[in-house]
Amino acid sequence: MCLAVPGQVVSIDGHQADVDFGGVVRKVNVSLVDAMVGEWVVVHAGFAIEKMDEEEARETLKLWSEMLDQEEELSQQ
Repeated sequence: MCLAVPGQVVSIDGHQADVDFGGVVRKVNVSLVDAMVGEWVVVHAGFAIEKMDEEEARETLKLWSEMLDQEEELSQQ
C-alpha cells in the first residue's frame, strides 16, 4: 500500500525542505516540485510529489485524524 501525506513547507535549502506534518517536522526532497515556503505538498517516501491547496490539505488531514480516532476506538473494544 502506498501512502502520501500532505505537509506544509517551513523552510527550503536547495532540494531539501523542512515540512510540517501537523507538528512533526521532517526533511523532504522537493526536487520534483516547484514549492515555496508556506505552500502545501503531498509527500511520499521522503519526496514531495505534488503541490496542493491549503483547503484540500487540511481536509485530508482531518479525514486522517478521524480515521485514526475510529481505529483507536475499535482497538479498545
